[in-house]
Amino acid sequence: MIQTLTRLFPLWALLFSAFAFAFPDGLATLSWAIVPLLMLIMFGMGMTLTWADFADVGKRPAVIGAGVALQFLIMPLVGLLVGALLRLPPEWVLGLVLVGACPGGTASNVICYLARADVALSIAMTSVSTLLAVVATPLLVWLYQGQAIDVPVASMLGSLVKIILLPVAAGTFLNSLFSARLGPVRNVFPLVSVVAIVLVIGVIVALNRERIATGGLLVMLAVVLHNLLGLGLGYGGARLLRLDVARARTLAIEVGMQNSGLAVALAVKHFSAGAALPGALFSVWHNLSGSLLAWYWRRRNPGDEPRG
Repeated sequence: MIQTLTRLFPLWALLFSAFAFAFPDGLATLSWAIVPLLMLIMFGMGMTLTWADFADVGKRPAVIGAGVALQFLIMPLVGLLVGALLRLPPEWVLGLVLVGACPGGTASNVICYLARADVALSIAMTSVSTLLAVVATPLLVWLYQGQAIDVPVASMLGSLVKIILLPVAAGTFLNSLFSARLGPVRNVFPLVSVVAIVLVIGVIVALNRERIATGGLLVMLAVVLHNLLGLGLGYGGARLLRLDVARARTLAIEVGMQNSGLAVALAVKHFSAGAALPGALFSVWHNLSGSLLAWYWRRRNPGDEPRG
Protein backbone atom coordinates (compact mmCIF):
# COMPACT_ATOMS: atom_id res chain seq x y z
CA MET A 1 0.00 0.00 0.00
CA ILE A 2 2.80 2.43 0.93
CA GLN A 3 4.63 1.75 -2.34
CA THR A 4 1.44 2.20 -4.38
CA LEU A 5 0.63 5.52 -2.73
CA THR A 6 4.22 6.66 -3.23
CA ARG A 7 4.28 5.74 -6.92
CA LEU A 8 1.14 7.80 -7.52
CA PHE A 9 2.61 11.04 -6.18
CA PRO A 10 2.40 12.95 -9.51
CA LEU A 11 -1.35 12.35 -9.41
CA TRP A 12 -1.55 13.67 -5.83
CA ALA A 13 0.59 16.68 -6.84
CA LEU A 14 -1.67 17.54 -9.78
CA LEU A 15 -4.89 17.04 -7.84
CA PHE A 16 -3.69 19.05 -4.87
CA SER A 17 -2.39 21.81 -7.17
CA ALA A 18 -5.84 22.09 -8.72
CA PHE A 19 -7.40 22.20 -5.23
CA ALA A 20 -4.92 24.87 -4.13
CA PHE A 21 -5.68 26.98 -7.20
CA ALA A 22 -9.44 26.73 -6.59
CA PHE A 23 -9.26 27.26 -2.81
CA PRO A 24 -6.04 29.15 -2.07
CA ASP A 25 -6.94 31.08 1.08
CA GLY A 26 -6.38 28.38 3.69
CA LEU A 27 -3.23 26.97 2.12
CA ALA A 28 -1.66 30.39 1.60
CA THR A 29 -1.59 30.82 5.39
CA LEU A 30 0.67 27.74 5.63
CA SER A 31 3.67 29.41 4.01
CA TRP A 32 5.44 29.11 7.37
CA ALA A 33 5.33 25.29 7.00
CA ILE A 34 7.42 25.11 3.81
CA VAL A 35 10.81 25.19 5.54
CA PRO A 36 9.94 22.66 8.30
CA LEU A 37 8.46 20.30 5.68
CA LEU A 38 11.58 20.54 3.54
CA MET A 39 13.75 19.90 6.60
CA LEU A 40 11.68 16.80 7.39
CA ILE A 41 12.20 15.50 3.85
CA MET A 42 15.92 16.19 4.06
CA PHE A 43 16.15 14.33 7.37
CA GLY A 44 14.45 11.29 5.83
CA MET A 45 16.75 11.57 2.84
CA GLY A 46 19.74 11.54 5.17
CA MET A 47 18.50 8.28 6.69
CA THR A 48 19.03 6.58 3.31
CA LEU A 49 22.68 7.68 3.20
CA THR A 50 25.93 6.84 4.94
CA TRP A 51 29.14 8.84 5.27
CA ALA A 52 30.64 6.51 2.66
CA ASP A 53 28.19 7.89 0.06
CA PHE A 54 29.55 11.40 0.53
CA ALA A 55 33.12 10.14 0.62
CA ASP A 56 32.53 8.47 -2.76
CA VAL A 57 31.20 11.71 -4.24
CA GLY A 58 34.16 13.60 -2.80
CA LYS A 59 36.50 11.29 -4.66
CA ARG A 60 34.97 12.45 -7.96
CA PRO A 61 35.14 16.25 -7.95
CA ALA A 62 35.13 16.26 -11.76
CA VAL A 63 31.53 14.98 -11.76
CA ILE A 64 30.41 17.78 -9.43
CA GLY A 65 32.33 20.33 -11.49
CA ALA A 66 30.85 19.07 -14.75
CA GLY A 67 27.32 19.15 -13.34
CA VAL A 68 27.62 22.67 -11.95
CA ALA A 69 29.23 23.87 -15.19
CA LEU A 70 26.37 22.40 -17.23
CA GLN A 71 23.85 24.10 -14.94
CA PHE A 72 25.34 27.59 -15.21
CA LEU A 73 26.11 27.24 -18.93
CA ILE A 74 22.80 25.76 -20.09
CA MET A 75 20.04 27.42 -18.08
CA PRO A 76 20.75 31.17 -18.55
CA LEU A 77 21.45 30.69 -22.25
CA VAL A 78 18.33 28.57 -22.77
CA GLY A 79 16.28 31.21 -20.93
CA LEU A 80 17.59 33.89 -23.29
CA LEU A 81 16.96 31.75 -26.40
CA VAL A 82 13.43 30.77 -25.33
CA GLY A 83 12.63 34.42 -24.67
CA ALA A 84 13.92 35.40 -28.11
CA LEU A 85 12.10 32.53 -29.83
CA LEU A 86 8.74 33.44 -28.28
CA ARG A 87 9.41 37.21 -28.62
CA LEU A 88 8.68 37.84 -24.98
CA PRO A 89 8.70 41.31 -23.43
CA PRO A 90 12.16 42.30 -22.09
CA GLU A 91 11.18 41.98 -18.41
CA TRP A 92 10.01 38.39 -18.93
CA VAL A 93 13.24 37.53 -20.77
CA LEU A 94 15.16 39.05 -17.88
CA GLY A 95 13.13 36.88 -15.49
CA LEU A 96 13.95 33.71 -17.45
CA VAL A 97 17.66 34.53 -17.53
CA LEU A 98 17.58 35.30 -13.82
CA VAL A 99 15.96 31.92 -13.04
CA GLY A 100 18.57 30.21 -15.20
CA ALA A 101 21.41 32.00 -13.46
CA CYS A 102 20.30 30.88 -10.00
CA PRO A 103 21.78 27.81 -8.25
CA GLY A 104 20.02 24.52 -7.61
CA GLY A 105 17.41 24.45 -4.86
CA THR A 106 16.07 22.13 -2.21
CA ALA A 107 13.40 20.74 -4.53
CA SER A 108 16.05 19.17 -6.76
CA ASN A 109 17.37 17.15 -3.82
CA VAL A 110 13.87 15.91 -3.01
CA ILE A 111 13.18 14.91 -6.61
CA CYS A 112 16.54 13.09 -6.83
CA TYR A 113 15.58 11.16 -3.70
CA LEU A 114 12.20 10.18 -5.14
CA ALA A 115 13.71 9.38 -8.58
CA ARG A 116 16.30 6.97 -7.13
CA ALA A 117 19.10 9.16 -8.44
CA ASP A 118 22.41 9.90 -6.66
CA VAL A 119 21.23 11.88 -3.64
CA ALA A 120 24.69 12.54 -2.21
CA LEU A 121 25.81 13.96 -5.56
CA SER A 122 22.66 16.10 -5.74
CA ILE A 123 23.31 17.60 -2.31
CA ALA A 124 26.96 18.23 -3.19
CA MET A 125 26.00 19.96 -6.44
CA THR A 126 23.38 22.11 -4.71
CA SER A 127 25.93 23.15 -2.09
CA VAL A 128 28.65 23.98 -4.64
CA SER A 129 26.29 25.82 -7.02
CA THR A 130 24.91 27.85 -4.10
CA LEU A 131 28.41 28.91 -3.07
CA LEU A 132 29.39 29.74 -6.66
CA ALA A 133 26.13 31.65 -7.22
CA VAL A 134 27.50 34.48 -5.12
CA VAL A 135 29.66 35.31 -8.14
CA ALA A 136 28.01 33.37 -10.99
CA THR A 137 24.44 34.68 -10.67
CA PRO A 138 25.17 38.43 -10.89
CA LEU A 139 27.89 37.81 -13.50
CA LEU A 140 25.58 35.82 -15.79
CA VAL A 141 22.71 38.31 -15.47
CA TRP A 142 25.11 41.13 -16.31
CA LEU A 143 26.60 39.14 -19.23
CA TYR A 144 23.24 38.31 -20.86
CA GLN A 145 21.14 41.31 -19.81
CA GLY A 146 23.57 44.06 -18.85
CA GLN A 147 21.88 44.40 -15.46
CA ALA A 148 23.62 44.55 -12.08
CA ILE A 149 22.26 42.75 -8.99
CA ASP A 150 23.38 41.99 -5.46
CA VAL A 151 23.05 38.39 -4.30
CA PRO A 152 22.10 37.89 -0.61
CA VAL A 153 25.12 35.79 0.34
CA ALA A 154 24.46 35.38 4.07
CA SER A 155 20.80 34.39 3.73
CA MET A 156 21.57 31.90 0.95
CA LEU A 157 24.28 30.18 2.95
CA GLY A 158 22.11 30.23 6.07
CA SER A 159 19.27 28.54 4.19
CA LEU A 160 21.66 25.97 2.76
CA VAL A 161 22.88 25.01 6.21
CA LYS A 162 19.47 25.09 7.90
CA ILE A 163 17.30 23.39 5.28
CA ILE A 164 19.72 20.95 3.65
CA LEU A 165 23.01 20.29 5.42
CA LEU A 166 21.95 19.98 9.08
CA PRO A 167 18.89 17.71 8.54
CA VAL A 168 20.78 15.50 6.07
CA ALA A 169 23.75 15.26 8.43
CA ALA A 170 21.46 14.29 11.32
CA GLY A 171 19.73 11.59 9.26
CA THR A 172 23.02 10.25 7.94
CA PHE A 173 24.47 10.16 11.45
CA LEU A 174 21.53 8.11 12.77
CA ASN A 175 21.60 5.77 9.77
CA SER A 176 25.33 5.21 10.15
CA LEU A 177 24.88 4.19 13.81
CA PHE A 178 21.51 2.40 13.80
CA SER A 179 20.96 1.29 10.20
CA ALA A 180 19.43 -2.11 11.02
CA ARG A 181 16.96 -0.70 13.56
CA LEU A 182 15.83 2.13 11.28
CA GLY A 183 14.64 -0.17 8.46
CA PRO A 184 10.89 0.25 9.16
CA VAL A 185 11.26 4.03 9.43
CA ARG A 186 13.18 4.20 6.14
CA ASN A 187 10.41 2.23 4.43
CA VAL A 188 7.79 4.79 5.50
CA PHE A 189 9.77 7.95 4.72
CA PRO A 190 9.27 7.95 0.92
CA LEU A 191 5.50 8.25 1.54
CA VAL A 192 6.10 10.91 4.20
CA SER A 193 8.24 12.79 1.67
CA VAL A 194 5.52 12.53 -0.97
CA VAL A 195 2.90 13.95 1.41
CA ALA A 196 5.27 16.76 2.39
CA ILE A 197 6.27 17.74 -1.15
CA VAL A 198 2.64 17.63 -2.34
CA LEU A 199 1.70 19.98 0.49
CA VAL A 200 4.63 22.27 -0.36
CA ILE A 201 3.53 22.39 -4.01
CA GLY A 202 -0.02 23.19 -2.93
CA VAL A 203 1.15 26.08 -0.74
CA ILE A 204 3.32 27.43 -3.58
CA VAL A 205 0.35 27.29 -5.97
CA ALA A 206 -1.87 29.05 -3.42
CA LEU A 207 0.70 31.79 -2.82
CA ASN A 208 1.14 32.37 -6.57
CA ARG A 209 -2.48 31.96 -7.65
CA GLU A 210 -2.87 35.50 -8.93
CA ARG A 211 0.40 35.36 -10.87
CA ILE A 212 -0.63 32.04 -12.42
CA ALA A 213 -4.07 33.39 -13.33
CA THR A 214 -2.75 36.59 -14.90
CA GLY A 215 0.57 35.33 -16.25
CA GLY A 216 -0.80 34.27 -19.58
CA LEU A 217 -0.18 31.18 -21.66
CA LEU A 218 2.87 32.63 -23.40
CA VAL A 219 5.01 33.10 -20.30
CA MET A 220 3.83 29.72 -18.98
CA LEU A 221 4.93 28.13 -22.26
CA ALA A 222 8.31 29.82 -21.90
CA VAL A 223 8.74 28.46 -18.37
CA VAL A 224 7.77 24.94 -19.46
CA LEU A 225 10.20 25.00 -22.40
CA HIS A 226 12.98 26.42 -20.21
CA ASN A 227 12.56 23.66 -17.63
CA LEU A 228 12.14 20.78 -20.08
CA LEU A 229 15.12 21.84 -22.18
CA GLY A 230 17.20 22.08 -19.01
CA LEU A 231 16.19 18.57 -17.94
CA GLY A 232 16.83 17.12 -21.40
CA LEU A 233 20.13 18.90 -22.03
CA GLY A 234 21.33 18.09 -18.51
CA TYR A 235 20.67 14.38 -19.05
CA GLY A 236 22.11 14.42 -22.55
CA GLY A 237 25.22 16.29 -21.43
CA ALA A 238 25.80 13.80 -18.63
CA ARG A 239 25.49 10.85 -21.00
CA LEU A 240 27.91 12.49 -23.46
CA LEU A 241 30.34 12.66 -20.56
CA ARG A 242 29.74 8.91 -20.13
CA LEU A 243 28.31 9.18 -16.63
CA ASP A 244 26.21 6.27 -15.41
CA VAL A 245 22.41 6.49 -15.49
CA ALA A 246 21.93 7.36 -11.80
CA ARG A 247 24.32 10.30 -12.11
CA ALA A 248 22.84 11.35 -15.44
CA ARG A 249 19.44 11.52 -13.76
CA THR A 250 20.98 13.62 -11.00
CA LEU A 251 22.56 16.09 -13.42
CA ALA A 252 19.32 16.36 -15.39
CA ILE A 253 17.39 17.27 -12.26
CA GLU A 254 20.06 19.63 -10.93
CA VAL A 255 20.33 21.43 -14.27
CA GLY A 256 16.59 21.64 -14.93
CA MET A 257 15.41 22.60 -11.44
CA GLN A 258 16.50 25.98 -10.10
CA ASN A 259 16.23 27.96 -6.88
CA SER A 260 13.29 29.85 -8.33
CA GLY A 261 12.40 31.34 -4.94
CA LEU A 262 15.72 33.17 -5.00
CA ALA A 263 14.98 34.34 -8.56
CA VAL A 264 11.65 35.81 -7.41
CA ALA A 265 13.26 37.57 -4.46
CA LEU A 266 16.05 39.05 -6.61
CA ALA A 267 13.61 40.15 -9.32
CA VAL A 268 11.33 41.92 -6.86
CA LYS A 269 14.27 43.59 -5.11
CA HIS A 270 16.25 44.71 -8.16
CA PHE A 271 13.85 44.80 -11.13
CA SER A 272 10.06 44.51 -11.24
CA ALA A 273 7.06 42.31 -10.44
CA GLY A 274 6.95 41.41 -14.15
CA ALA A 275 10.52 40.09 -14.00
CA ALA A 276 9.48 37.98 -10.99
CA LEU A 277 6.66 36.26 -12.91
CA PRO A 278 8.81 33.61 -14.68
CA GLY A 279 10.39 32.64 -11.36
CA ALA A 280 7.02 32.37 -9.63
CA LEU A 281 5.61 30.17 -12.40
CA PHE A 282 8.84 28.17 -12.55
CA SER A 283 8.53 27.40 -8.82
CA VAL A 284 5.17 25.73 -9.47
CA TRP A 285 5.94 24.04 -12.78
CA HIS A 286 9.36 22.54 -11.97
CA ASN A 287 7.92 20.79 -8.91
CA LEU A 288 5.19 19.24 -11.06
CA SER A 289 7.50 18.26 -13.92
CA GLY A 290 10.09 16.97 -11.45
CA SER A 291 7.43 14.89 -9.70
CA LEU A 292 6.33 13.35 -13.01
CA LEU A 293 9.93 12.62 -13.98
CA ALA A 294 10.69 11.09 -10.57
CA TRP A 295 7.58 8.92 -10.85
CA TYR A 296 8.74 7.66 -14.25
CA TRP A 297 12.32 7.04 -13.16
CA ARG A 298 11.31 5.47 -9.85
CA ARG A 299 9.54 2.74 -11.81
CA ARG A 300 12.67 2.11 -13.91
CA ASN A 301 15.87 0.89 -12.30
CA PRO A 302 18.97 2.65 -13.64
CA GLY A 303 20.12 -0.67 -15.11
CA ASP A 304 17.00 -0.81 -17.31
CA GLU A 305 18.01 2.27 -19.30
CA PRO A 306 20.29 2.04 -22.33
CA ARG A 307 23.89 2.76 -21.51
CA GLY A 308 24.50 4.79 -24.66
